[in-house]
Amino acid sequence: MSVASADTHVAHAEGVQRLLASYRAVPETEPVRLAKPTSNLFRTRTKAQGRGLDTSGLTGVIAIDAQGRTADVAGMCTYDDLVAATLPAGLAPLVVPQLKTITLGGAVTGLGIESTSFRNGLPHESVLEMDILTGTGEVLTASPTKHADLFRAFPNSYGTLGYAVRLRIELEPVKPFVALRHLRFRSLSDQVTTMGRIVETGRLNGVAIDYLDGVVFSAEESYLCIGVQTDTPGAVSDYTGQQIYYRSIQHDNGITDDRLTIHDYLWRWDTDWFWCSKPFGVQDRRIRRIWPKRYRSSSFYSTLMKYEQRFRIGDRVEKLRGRPPRERVVQDVEIPLARCGEYLDWFLSTVPIEPIWLCPLRLRAANSGGWPLYPITPNQTYVNVGFWGTVPIGRQEGETNRLIERRVTELDGHKSLYSDSYYSRQEFDELYGGDSYRAVKKRYDPDSRLLDLYAKAVQRR
Repeated sequence: MSVASADTHVAHAEGVQRLLASYRAVPETEPVRLAKPTSNLFRTRTKAQGRGLDTSGLTGVIAIDAQGRTADVAGMCTYDDLVAATLPAGLAPLVVPQLKTITLGGAVTGLGIESTSFRNGLPHESVLEMDILTGTGEVLTASPTKHADLFRAFPNSYGTLGYAVRLRIELEPVKPFVALRHLRFRSLSDQVTTMGRIVETGRLNGVAIDYLDGVVFSAEESYLCIGVQTDTPGAVSDYTGQQIYYRSIQHDNGITDDRLTIHDYLWRWDTDWFWCSKPFGVQDRRIRRIWPKRYRSSSFYSTLMKYEQRFRIGDRVEKLRGRPPRERVVQDVEIPLARCGEYLDWFLSTVPIEPIWLCPLRLRAANSGGWPLYPITPNQTYVNVGFWGTVPIGRQEGETNRLIERRVTELDGHKSLYSDSYYSRQEFDELYGGDSYRAVKKRYDPDSRLLDLYAKAVQRR
C-alpha cells in the first residue's frame, strides 16, 4: 500500500520549480546557498551573503510505500516530520539521527548516525535514489546505476556538489516500545570489548539487539545502552518533562532497566540536546519547572547558542571573572574499534570535556561500492565518539581542535566536517577523497557555482 496523494506530488513538483527559479535568479557573481531556518552545522562562519534558494516546497514526505518499505521524501524534510509520517505505518528510517531538526538531505550530504548504525550503517546507505540540483542548474536522478559517481560522492559533500531535492529511502518495521538495559562498566576496555562483541554477533546473552550506544562519564564510569523493540504494553518513562534521560543512565548497580515508546526513544536525546542544555540552566530543577516544555528542545538551544556566538556572551562572562576566552570543541570522530580504548584514554587525560557519547557503526555489506568522500573501511567496526563543550583557549587558535585532529589521524580515524576544522589542503585531500571529489565537481559543477568543499569545511586563518 502506498500512502500518498496527488496533492503531495503536485506540491513537490511546484516546490522544485520554485527552487529552480530561485537558482536561476542568483547572479553568477553571488554565492549559492539554501534559505533555511535551522542548521545543525557548528562551524565558525561569517554572516551568510547573497540570497538563499527557495526550499519552501521541499519540506514534506511525498509518499510512503508501506508494503515495499520505502519512502519518497523531500530533501528539506526534517526527521521529526519524517518519523511522524512513518510510525503510524509501523515503520521508521533505518537510521534516525538524534535531533529533530536534522533534515534527510542534510543527514545524507553531511552524514548522520544513531544507535542503529551498528547494524544499519549511515543514513546515506539506505538511499535508493535521489534527485539532486547540481551546479549546472539541472535536477538529475542519481542512484547506484545512474550518475553513480555523483551518488557515491554526495555523502560528506555538504552541498558543494548539489542539493538533494527528493530521496527514496528504505524503511524498516518497528514495534511500539523499546526495552532498555543500561550496563555499567568500571573499565573502558571492558566497555569497548563488550560493545565489539555485540556488534559482531548482534546479540547480548542470546537476545537480538536493536539499538546500541554508550556514554562515558569518566574512566571509571561508563555505560552501554542496549535497546530491544517489544510489543509488550506497560509503563514507560518520560524524559520530555522534569526527568533527564542521560542522568537516568547512571547507577551504582551493574544493570538497570527502562522502557520508552518508540517515538520517545528515537527522540530521547533531543529534549536536553544530549547533555548540552546544562549551560543554559535547564537541568537545574528550579529552572526546569518554569522553563516552558516547548523550549526544551535542541532547536531552541541551538538558537540560544547562535546568539551567544554572535554577541560572544561566554567570552564576556569569562572576562568579568578574570579568565581568558574559551575554545569551542564540538566534534564527532570515527575511531576504529581496536583503537577506541586508546583514544578514550588519551582524550580523558587531555581534553577536559565530559560526558562523551559513543555510537558504534559498520558500513552495510550491501553497499560495497564505497563512499569516496568519507572512506572508512567496509567490514570494520568504528566507534563514533561525540564530545561537545569548551576548553580554556590555548596559544594558537583552535589549539585543542587541532590536537584532536592529529590524534584521530594517528589512530586511522576520521572526523565529521559539521564543525570547525583546521586541516591543510594536502591533509584534507588525503582524508576526504580529494581526487574523487574534484573529478565529480568538474563534471556536475564545471563553473563552480557552488562552494568548494575545502573552502566550506575548513577554517583557514
